[in-house]
Amino acid sequence: MKQILGIGNALVDVMTIIPDDSVLKKFELPRGSMQLVDGTKSQLIKEGTSGFKRSLASGGSAANTIHGLAMLKATAGFIGSVGNDEAGDFFEKDMKSAGAETILFRRSSVTGTAVALISPDSERTFATHLGAAVELGPGDLKMEQFKPYNILYLEGYLINDRSLVEKACMLAKENNMEIALDLASFNVVEAKLDDFKDILGKYVDIVFANEEEALVYTGMQPELALKKIGLQCKIAVVKTGKKGSLVMRGEELINIGSLEVESLDTTGAGDLYAAGFLYGYANDLPLEKCGVIGTLLAGNVIDIVGAKISHKRWNNIRKKVSAVIKE
Repeated sequence: MKQILGIGNALVDVMTIIPDDSVLKKFELPRGSMQLVDGTKSQLIKEGTSGFKRSLASGGSAANTIHGLAMLKATAGFIGSVGNDEAGDFFEKDMKSAGAETILFRRSSVTGTAVALISPDSERTFATHLGAAVELGPGDLKMEQFKPYNILYLEGYLINDRSLVEKACMLAKENNMEIALDLASFNVVEAKLDDFKDILGKYVDIVFANEEEALVYTGMQPELALKKIGLQCKIAVVKTGKKGSLVMRGEELINIGSLEVESLDTTGAGDLYAAGFLYGYANDLPLEKCGVIGTLLAGNVIDIVGAKISHKRWNNIRKKVSAVIKE
């Protein structure tokens, strides 16, 4: 089985259920987006929502994916930067408890947090203070960190540090690794469109996008967007929410349905889809099975609050994944 290394912003998610979207208007947060905020605004949002139900978990897009892969018993590692604080300790412990290898750089800055505000219809809006996460730089990356791995998984949020992404991609290619990239968020794609197109065209083998990200990237609706992205990489995946996902490799185009579940919180759905898909890919499964496993994981995270599935539920998921593999 191929081994997978993820690089991303190491954050602690603060999952907060809000009664209505007036909270978003109060803090000037566009519904459904990921907004970067400074430490002061992050603290104001936390204080302003302190009376609502909340929970904590290790987070960040790539970290969620690697956590999911580790819970499937894949060999997976994560590189990130955290503060030398309780939140940093919490992040490391949570990742290691899943079985992930961690290469964490400790900083004097505070560990980054992502306040996820979950609307009644399950849409989530992120107010992210990157803190120490943003201090990960190209100088931290060394070839020995990449040597044990076959696939590099990058979250699109890293595009804000183009030199970091370039260094990671160059090291991966020198190590004969395939590179998978998630486009992260429609507003990030909009702001960094030229950078995404350049990195994708030069380095990336597998692209994950939801329909909003795909629309911003290509100006096209899902199926046409899939085909356009598919011309730039080996495998293109466009996730279409309740309709499922579309997967393309060369002339092969597969439509994969979604699970019939009640959506409570979509946080982590894309990250866990990527975990399931890459697990199948690392096991050399057909693309359809990769997508089915991705859908299985995504379906099991949207009917809970947060991006972390319970250990009890993971036991059941692993049984279902084994059944998919044997079919």
